[in-house]
Amino acid sequence: MFRSRITRFVVVAAAVAMGASACASTQSAAGGSTGSTVKVAIMTSKTGPLAAYAQQYLDGFKAGLDYETKGTDKVNGTTIDVTYVDDQDNPETAVTQFKDLVGKGYTIIGGTVDSGIALKLAPLAEQNKVLYFSGPAAADAITGVNRYTFRSGRQTWQDVETAKATIGDPAGKKVVVFAQDYAFGQGNVAAVKSVLGSLGATVDSVLVPLSATDFTPFALKVKQARPDLLYVAWAGESTGAMWQTLDQQGIFSLSPVVTGLATTASYGLYGPATDKIDFLSYYFPTAIDNPVNTAMTDAVKQAGSQADLFTPDGWVGAQMIVHAIQQGGSNVDAQIKALEGWTFDAPKGQETVRATDHAMLQPMFQAKLVKQGGTWTPEVVKTLPANEVAPPEAGS
Repeated sequence: MFRSRITRFVVVAAAVAMGASACASTQSAAGGSTGSTVKVAIMTSKTGPLAAYAQQYLDGFKAGLDYETKGTDKVNGTTIDVTYVDDQDNPETAVTQFKDLVGKGYTIIGGTVDSGIALKLAPLAEQNKVLYFSGPAAADAITGVNRYTFRSGRQTWQDVETAKATIGDPAGKKVVVFAQDYAFGQGNVAAVKSVLGSLGATVDSVLVPLSATDFTPFALKVKQARPDLLYVAWAGESTGAMWQTLDQQGIFSLSPVVTGLATTASYGLYGPATDKIDFLSYYFPTAIDNPVNTAMTDAVKQAGSQADLFTPDGWVGAQMIVHAIQQGGSNVDAQIKALEGWTFDAPKGQETVRATDHAMLQPMFQAKLVKQGGTWTPEVVKTLPANEVAPPEAGS
Protein backbone atom coordinates (compact mmCIF):
# COMPACT_ATOMS: atom_id res chain seq x y z
CA MET A 1 0.00 0.00 0.00
CA PHE A 2 1.07 3.59 -0.48
CA ARG A 3 2.30 5.73 2.39
CA SER A 4 1.50 9.38 2.92
CA ARG A 5 5.09 9.94 4.01
CA ILE A 6 8.34 8.04 3.74
CA THR A 7 8.84 5.91 6.79
CA ARG A 8 11.22 3.13 5.84
CA PHE A 9 15.00 3.10 6.07
CA VAL A 10 15.80 6.82 5.69
CA VAL A 11 14.61 10.12 7.04
CA VAL A 12 13.31 12.40 4.34
CA ALA A 13 13.27 16.17 4.60
CA ALA A 14 9.85 17.83 4.67
CA ALA A 15 8.34 18.26 1.25
CA VAL A 16 8.27 21.72 -0.27
CA ALA A 17 4.76 23.12 -0.65
CA MET A 18 3.77 23.77 -4.22
CA GLY A 19 0.79 24.96 -6.17
CA ALA A 20 -1.58 22.85 -8.19
CA SER A 21 -0.06 21.00 -11.10
CA ALA A 22 -0.13 22.40 -14.58
CA CYS A 23 -1.79 20.27 -17.21
CA ALA A 24 -0.54 19.10 -20.55
CA SER A 25 -1.47 21.33 -23.46
CA THR A 26 -4.44 19.16 -24.37
CA GLN A 27 -6.22 16.83 -21.93
CA SER A 28 -7.43 13.53 -23.32
CA ALA A 29 -9.13 10.35 -22.26
CA ALA A 30 -7.32 7.05 -22.05
CA GLY A 31 -5.76 6.15 -25.37
CA GLY A 32 -4.66 9.65 -26.35
CA SER A 33 -6.01 12.05 -28.91
CA THR A 34 -4.56 13.32 -32.16
CA GLY A 35 -2.67 16.57 -31.84
CA SER A 36 -2.10 16.50 -28.07
CA THR A 37 1.28 16.98 -26.42
CA VAL A 38 2.70 15.56 -23.20
CA LYS A 39 5.65 17.46 -21.78
CA VAL A 40 8.31 15.19 -20.27
CA ALA A 41 11.38 16.36 -18.35
CA ILE A 42 14.35 14.13 -17.61
CA MET A 43 16.31 15.45 -14.63
CA THR A 44 19.62 13.80 -13.88
CA SER A 45 23.15 14.57 -12.74
CA LYS A 46 24.85 15.43 -16.00
CA THR A 47 27.55 17.04 -13.86
CA GLY A 48 28.88 15.96 -10.46
CA PRO A 49 30.33 12.69 -9.11
CA LEU A 50 27.51 10.54 -10.55
CA ALA A 51 27.68 12.04 -14.04
CA ALA A 52 28.91 8.80 -15.64
CA TYR A 53 25.86 6.95 -14.31
CA ALA A 54 23.58 9.72 -15.52
CA GLN A 55 25.04 9.49 -19.02
CA GLN A 56 24.31 5.77 -19.16
CA TYR A 57 20.73 6.49 -18.13
CA LEU A 58 20.40 9.20 -20.77
CA ASP A 59 21.88 6.94 -23.46
CA GLY A 60 19.31 4.29 -22.62
CA PHE A 61 16.39 6.70 -22.41
CA LYS A 62 17.10 8.39 -25.72
CA ALA A 63 17.62 5.07 -27.50
CA GLY A 64 14.52 3.59 -25.88
CA LEU A 65 12.30 6.53 -26.77
CA ASP A 66 13.51 6.44 -30.37
CA TYR A 67 12.90 2.68 -30.54
CA GLU A 68 9.47 2.73 -28.91
CA THR A 69 8.20 5.61 -31.07
CA LYS A 70 9.99 4.50 -34.25
CA GLY A 71 11.93 7.73 -34.31
CA THR A 72 8.86 9.98 -34.23
CA ASP A 73 8.61 10.94 -30.53
CA LYS A 74 4.88 10.35 -31.01
CA VAL A 75 2.45 7.70 -29.83
CA ASN A 76 -1.20 7.46 -30.89
CA GLY A 77 -0.90 10.94 -32.39
CA THR A 78 0.35 12.41 -29.11
CA THR A 79 3.70 14.20 -29.23
CA ILE A 80 6.17 13.44 -26.43
CA ASP A 81 7.98 16.73 -25.89
CA VAL A 82 11.17 15.95 -23.93
CA THR A 83 13.57 18.35 -22.27
CA TYR A 84 16.74 17.41 -20.38
CA VAL A 85 17.79 19.13 -17.15
CA ASP A 86 21.01 18.85 -15.11
CA ASP A 87 20.18 18.53 -11.40
CA GLN A 88 23.92 18.92 -10.66
CA ASP A 89 23.60 16.16 -8.03
CA ASN A 90 22.20 18.82 -5.70
CA PRO A 91 18.88 18.17 -3.91
CA GLU A 92 18.03 21.86 -3.45
CA THR A 93 18.72 22.56 -7.11
CA ALA A 94 16.59 19.58 -8.11
CA VAL A 95 13.63 20.72 -6.00
CA THR A 96 13.77 24.19 -7.55
CA GLN A 97 13.96 22.69 -11.04
CA PHE A 98 11.03 20.38 -10.33
CA LYS A 99 8.87 23.30 -9.23
CA ASP A 100 9.84 25.28 -12.30
CA LEU A 101 9.08 22.37 -14.64
CA VAL A 102 5.65 21.80 -13.13
CA GLY A 103 4.91 25.48 -13.52
CA LYS A 104 5.80 25.20 -17.20
CA GLY A 105 3.35 22.36 -17.76
CA TYR A 106 5.52 19.26 -17.47
CA THR A 107 3.38 16.39 -16.23
CA ILE A 108 5.97 13.58 -16.38
CA ILE A 109 9.36 14.01 -14.71
CA GLY A 110 12.04 11.38 -14.22
CA GLY A 111 15.62 10.38 -14.19
CA THR A 112 17.74 11.15 -11.15
CA VAL A 113 20.58 8.78 -10.23
CA ASP A 114 20.86 10.11 -6.65
CA SER A 115 18.66 8.48 -4.01
CA GLY A 116 18.74 11.58 -1.84
CA ILE A 117 17.32 13.65 -4.69
CA ALA A 118 14.70 11.06 -5.60
CA LEU A 119 13.45 11.05 -2.02
CA LYS A 120 13.04 14.84 -2.18
CA LEU A 121 11.17 14.77 -5.47
CA ALA A 122 8.76 11.90 -4.89
CA PRO A 123 6.56 13.80 -2.38
CA LEU A 124 6.39 16.74 -4.79
CA ALA A 125 4.94 14.49 -7.47
CA GLU A 126 2.01 13.67 -5.22
CA GLN A 127 1.48 17.28 -4.17
CA ASN A 128 1.32 18.37 -7.80
CA LYS A 129 -0.32 15.27 -9.26
CA VAL A 130 2.37 14.67 -11.86
CA LEU A 131 4.16 11.39 -12.62
CA TYR A 132 7.68 10.92 -11.29
CA PHE A 133 9.95 8.07 -12.44
CA SER A 134 13.15 7.57 -10.46
CA GLY A 135 16.04 6.24 -12.52
CA PRO A 136 19.06 4.42 -11.02
CA ALA A 137 18.24 5.84 -7.55
CA ALA A 138 17.96 2.65 -5.49
CA ALA A 139 16.67 3.69 -2.03
CA ASP A 140 13.94 1.32 -0.89
CA ALA A 141 11.87 4.19 0.50
CA ILE A 142 11.04 5.33 -3.04
CA THR A 143 8.87 2.24 -3.45
CA GLY A 144 5.34 2.82 -2.22
CA VAL A 145 5.85 6.45 -1.27
CA ASN A 146 2.79 7.53 -3.29
CA ARG A 147 0.74 6.55 -6.34
CA TYR A 148 2.43 9.14 -8.55
CA THR A 149 5.94 7.73 -8.11
CA PHE A 150 7.41 4.85 -10.11
CA ARG A 151 10.89 3.49 -10.65
CA SER A 152 12.56 2.17 -13.78
CA GLY A 153 15.49 0.46 -12.00
CA ARG A 154 16.06 -1.89 -9.12
CA GLN A 155 16.01 -1.12 -5.40
CA THR A 156 18.43 -1.91 -2.62
CA TRP A 157 16.37 -4.77 -1.24
CA GLN A 158 16.83 -6.67 -4.50
CA ASP A 159 20.60 -6.18 -4.23
CA VAL A 160 20.65 -7.57 -0.71
CA GLU A 161 18.45 -10.53 -1.60
CA THR A 162 20.91 -11.34 -4.38
CA ALA A 163 23.82 -11.05 -1.96
CA LYS A 164 22.05 -13.32 0.52
CA ALA A 165 22.03 -16.07 -2.07
CA THR A 166 25.84 -15.95 -2.23
CA ILE A 167 26.60 -16.44 1.48
CA GLY A 168 24.45 -19.35 2.57
CA ASP A 169 22.87 -19.36 6.02
CA PRO A 170 23.58 -15.98 7.68
CA ALA A 171 22.50 -17.13 11.15
CA GLY A 172 25.15 -16.36 13.76
CA LYS A 173 27.38 -14.48 11.30
CA LYS A 174 28.69 -10.97 11.77
CA VAL A 175 28.11 -8.77 8.76
CA VAL A 176 29.63 -5.32 8.30
CA VAL A 177 28.24 -2.93 5.70
CA PHE A 178 30.89 -0.61 4.27
CA ALA A 179 29.13 2.26 2.53
CA GLN A 180 28.97 5.97 1.87
CA ASP A 181 27.07 8.06 4.38
CA TYR A 182 24.11 9.29 2.37
CA ALA A 183 20.72 7.94 1.30
CA PHE A 184 22.10 5.14 -0.89
CA GLY A 185 24.55 3.86 1.73
CA GLN A 186 22.12 4.29 4.60
CA GLY A 187 19.48 2.43 2.63
CA ASN A 188 21.88 -0.45 2.12
CA VAL A 189 22.58 -0.65 5.85
CA ALA A 190 18.85 -0.73 6.58
CA ALA A 191 18.18 -3.35 3.92
CA VAL A 192 21.00 -5.63 5.07
CA LYS A 193 19.72 -5.38 8.64
CA SER A 194 16.20 -6.16 7.47
CA VAL A 195 17.14 -9.08 5.22
CA LEU A 196 20.16 -10.70 6.89
CA GLY A 197 19.46 -9.47 10.40
CA SER A 198 16.04 -11.10 10.34
CA LEU A 199 17.77 -14.38 9.54
CA GLY A 200 20.03 -14.26 12.57
CA ALA A 201 23.03 -12.24 11.41
CA THR A 202 24.49 -9.43 13.48
CA VAL A 203 24.78 -6.38 11.22
CA ASP A 204 27.07 -3.41 11.89
CA SER A 205 28.17 -0.64 9.57
CA VAL A 206 31.11 1.56 8.71
CA LEU A 207 29.78 4.67 6.97
CA VAL A 208 32.17 6.94 5.08
CA PRO A 209 31.46 10.64 4.45
CA LEU A 210 31.01 11.51 0.78
CA SER A 211 33.77 14.10 1.18
CA ALA A 212 36.37 11.54 2.35
CA THR A 213 39.47 11.04 0.22
CA ASP A 214 41.50 8.94 2.66
CA PHE A 215 39.76 5.62 3.29
CA THR A 216 42.42 4.07 5.52
CA PRO A 217 40.79 4.96 8.88
CA PHE A 218 37.54 3.38 7.73
CA ALA A 219 39.25 0.25 6.41
CA LEU A 220 40.94 -0.11 9.80
CA LYS A 221 37.52 -0.06 11.47
CA VAL A 222 36.49 -2.96 9.26
CA LYS A 223 39.68 -4.77 10.18
CA GLN A 224 39.01 -4.29 13.87
CA ALA A 225 35.45 -5.57 13.51
CA ARG A 226 36.65 -8.85 11.96
CA PRO A 227 33.36 -9.62 10.18
CA ASP A 228 32.35 -12.96 8.74
CA LEU A 229 31.16 -11.03 5.68
CA LEU A 230 31.88 -7.55 4.37
CA TYR A 231 29.08 -6.08 2.27
CA VAL A 232 30.31 -3.10 0.25
CA ALA A 233 27.86 -0.55 -1.18
CA TRP A 234 29.69 2.15 -3.11
CA ALA A 235 29.16 4.45 -6.06
CA GLY A 236 30.93 7.27 -7.87
CA GLU A 237 34.40 8.45 -8.71
CA SER A 238 36.07 7.29 -5.48
CA THR A 239 35.37 3.60 -6.18
CA GLY A 240 38.87 2.73 -7.35
CA ALA A 241 40.62 4.43 -4.43
CA MET A 242 38.29 2.73 -1.96
CA TRP A 243 39.00 -0.76 -3.30
CA GLN A 244 42.73 -0.08 -3.39
CA THR A 245 42.63 0.89 0.28
CA LEU A 246 40.72 -2.24 1.30
CA ASP A 247 43.29 -4.34 -0.55
CA GLN A 248 46.23 -2.51 1.07
CA GLN A 249 44.75 -3.13 4.51
CA GLY A 250 44.43 -6.87 3.87
CA ILE A 251 40.64 -6.96 4.09
CA PHE A 252 40.29 -9.64 1.41
CA SER A 253 42.36 -12.12 3.39
CA LEU A 254 40.36 -11.32 6.53
CA SER A 255 36.78 -11.68 5.32
CA PRO A 256 34.67 -12.74 2.35
CA VAL A 257 33.55 -9.67 0.42
CA VAL A 258 30.36 -9.20 -1.56
CA THR A 259 29.48 -6.11 -3.56
CA GLY A 260 27.50 -4.94 -6.53
CA LEU A 261 29.17 -5.26 -9.91
CA ALA A 262 29.54 -1.68 -11.04
CA THR A 263 30.12 -0.14 -14.46
CA THR A 264 32.43 -1.53 -17.13
CA ALA A 265 35.04 1.08 -16.22
CA SER A 266 35.28 -0.40 -12.72
CA TYR A 267 36.21 -3.93 -13.76
CA GLY A 268 39.92 -3.20 -13.51
CA LEU A 269 39.68 -1.25 -10.24
CA TYR A 270 39.21 -4.06 -7.74
CA GLY A 271 42.90 -4.89 -7.60
CA PRO A 272 44.63 -8.25 -7.12
CA ALA A 273 41.70 -9.61 -5.13
CA THR A 274 39.25 -9.23 -8.01
CA ASP A 275 38.65 -12.95 -8.36
CA LYS A 276 37.99 -13.23 -4.61
CA ILE A 277 34.97 -10.92 -4.66
CA ASP A 278 31.43 -12.26 -4.93
CA PHE A 279 29.41 -9.91 -7.10
CA LEU A 280 25.72 -9.29 -7.10
CA SER A 281 24.78 -7.88 -10.46
CA TYR A 282 21.95 -5.68 -11.56
CA TYR A 283 22.93 -5.78 -15.24
CA PHE A 284 25.78 -6.13 -17.68
CA PRO A 285 25.31 -6.40 -21.45
CA THR A 286 26.15 -10.10 -21.77
CA ALA A 287 24.16 -11.19 -18.71
CA ILE A 288 21.12 -12.03 -20.80
CA ASP A 289 20.30 -12.78 -24.43
CA ASN A 290 16.91 -11.53 -25.55
CA PRO A 291 15.56 -9.36 -28.39
CA VAL A 292 15.04 -6.26 -26.23
CA ASN A 293 18.56 -6.38 -24.82
CA THR A 294 19.91 -6.80 -28.34
CA ALA A 295 17.86 -3.87 -29.58
CA MET A 296 19.10 -1.68 -26.73
CA THR A 297 22.77 -2.54 -27.02
CA ASP A 298 22.67 -2.13 -30.81
CA ALA A 299 20.85 1.20 -30.61
CA VAL A 300 23.20 2.64 -28.01
CA LYS A 301 26.20 1.46 -30.03
CA GLN A 302 24.86 3.09 -33.18
CA ALA A 303 24.52 6.32 -31.22
CA GLY A 304 28.23 6.18 -30.40
CA SER A 305 28.19 4.73 -26.89
CA GLN A 306 28.14 1.34 -25.16
CA ALA A 307 25.45 -0.23 -23.00
CA ASP A 308 26.46 -0.32 -19.34
CA LEU A 309 25.11 -0.76 -15.81
CA PHE A 310 22.37 1.87 -15.86
CA THR A 311 21.52 1.92 -19.55
CA PRO A 312 18.48 -0.34 -18.95
CA ASP A 313 17.09 2.14 -16.40
CA GLY A 314 16.83 4.75 -19.13
CA TRP A 315 15.48 2.33 -21.72
CA VAL A 316 12.85 0.98 -19.31
CA GLY A 317 11.96 4.54 -18.31
CA ALA A 318 11.23 5.28 -21.96
CA GLN A 319 9.17 2.07 -22.26
CA MET A 320 7.11 3.06 -19.24
CA ILE A 321 6.51 6.62 -20.39
CA VAL A 322 5.49 5.53 -23.89
CA HIS A 323 3.16 2.88 -22.48
CA ALA A 324 1.60 5.35 -20.03
CA ILE A 325 0.89 7.86 -22.81
CA GLN A 326 -0.19 5.19 -25.28
CA GLN A 327 -2.80 3.88 -22.84
CA GLY A 328 -3.60 7.03 -20.87
CA GLY A 329 -3.04 9.91 -23.25
CA SER A 330 -2.26 13.04 -21.23
CA ASN A 331 -4.51 12.04 -18.33
CA VAL A 332 -2.28 11.35 -15.31
CA ASP A 333 -4.79 9.09 -13.52
CA ALA A 334 -5.23 7.01 -16.67
CA GLN A 335 -1.43 6.81 -17.08
CA ILE A 336 -1.08 5.48 -13.53
CA LYS A 337 -3.74 2.85 -14.12
CA ALA A 338 -1.98 1.77 -17.31
CA LEU A 339 1.31 1.23 -15.49
CA GLU A 340 0.05 -0.53 -12.37
CA GLY A 341 0.40 -4.28 -12.80
CA TRP A 342 1.97 -3.91 -16.25
CA THR A 343 4.25 -6.81 -17.26
CA PHE A 344 6.59 -6.24 -20.19
CA ASP A 345 9.78 -7.44 -21.83
CA ALA A 346 12.80 -5.37 -20.77
CA PRO A 347 16.52 -5.68 -21.52
CA LYS A 348 16.96 -7.77 -18.34
CA GLY A 349 14.01 -10.00 -19.13
CA GLN A 350 10.38 -9.86 -18.05
CA GLU A 351 9.60 -7.11 -15.53
CA THR A 352 6.42 -6.14 -13.69
CA VAL A 353 5.30 -2.92 -12.06
CA ARG A 354 3.74 -4.21 -8.85
CA ALA A 355 0.33 -2.58 -8.64
CA THR A 356 0.22 -2.17 -4.86
CA ASP A 357 3.41 -0.11 -4.39
CA HIS A 358 5.08 0.27 -7.81
CA ALA A 359 8.08 -1.90 -6.98
CA MET A 360 9.79 -2.98 -10.18
CA LEU A 361 9.93 -6.77 -10.03
CA GLN A 362 12.83 -8.08 -12.12
CA PRO A 363 15.48 -10.77 -12.30
CA MET A 364 18.91 -10.25 -10.73
CA PHE A 365 22.27 -11.96 -11.25
CA GLN A 366 25.17 -13.40 -9.31
CA ALA A 367 28.40 -12.84 -11.21
CA LYS A 368 32.15 -13.15 -11.18
CA LEU A 369 34.94 -11.37 -13.01
CA VAL A 370 37.29 -13.58 -14.99
CA LYS A 371 40.47 -12.69 -16.85
CA GLN A 372 40.18 -12.98 -20.63
CA GLY A 373 43.08 -11.79 -22.75
CA GLY A 374 44.34 -9.54 -20.01
CA THR A 375 40.92 -7.98 -19.44
CA TRP A 376 38.47 -8.62 -16.61
CA THR A 377 35.13 -9.77 -18.01
CA PRO A 378 31.89 -10.51 -16.13
CA GLU A 379 30.20 -13.90 -16.29
CA VAL A 380 26.84 -14.94 -14.87
CA VAL A 381 27.08 -17.45 -12.04
CA LYS A 382 23.34 -17.63 -11.49
CA THR A 383 20.21 -15.81 -12.60
CA LEU A 384 17.71 -15.20 -9.80
CA PRO A 385 14.09 -14.88 -11.00
CA ALA A 386 12.08 -11.83 -10.03
CA ASN A 387 10.01 -13.62 -7.39
CA GLU A 388 13.12 -14.77 -5.49
CA VAL A 389 14.43 -11.24 -5.00
CA ALA A 390 11.13 -9.36 -4.75
CA PRO A 391 11.00 -6.80 -1.94
CA PRO A 392 8.18 -7.00 0.60
CA GLU A 393 5.22 -4.79 -0.17
CA ALA A 394 5.81 -1.27 1.13
CA GLY A 395 4.13 -0.75 4.47
CA SER A 396 3.88 -4.48 5.22
